[in-house]
Amino acid sequence: MRKFLFFSCVALLASCELFMSKEDQTQKLVDDELLSIDWNDVDKYPLFEACDEMAPKEIQRDCFQAEMLQIASQALDSLSFEVQNDLNDTIVIEFKVDEHGFITIEQIGDNSQVLEEIEGLNDQIRSKLKDLTVAPAIKRGSPVSMRFRIPVILNTN
Repeated sequence: MRKFLFFSCVALLASCELFMSKEDQTQKLVDDELLSIDWNDVDKYPLFEACDEMAPKEIQRDCFQAEMLQIASQALDSLSFEVQNDLNDTIVIEFKVDEHGFITIEQIGDNSQVLEEIEGLNDQIRSKLKDLTVAPAIKRGSPVSMRFRIPVILNTN
């Protein structure tokens, strides 16, 4: 009799989910699904027109990075500055591609030596790299924003 009572209690406790409302069951499924999503990765990377949207994700990432580096390199190569001291340093430019595909500069690395030597560098970088657009990154079928960084090596030698 004790065994039957014990198993009945266990069965009753295990079947508590049967008494959950549909809303609670749905919320539990949604919560479980949200916990299983890797929010640090996207399904498709932002793409320039030269990139193949049907390519595997790694190739899309490489194409996006190569195109962005080429655009940034061409824009920054057109800048010219006069400096008093030789520079051999790196600054990091942080970008954001929003869910509409607009690329904006979030931050330019604060390097006091570079900023002392090249007055107005940040403003000139921002003006050269404005108005860039791409196809936005995709996560689970929806466009999402994404941040990325580009290191810029400044060498006056």
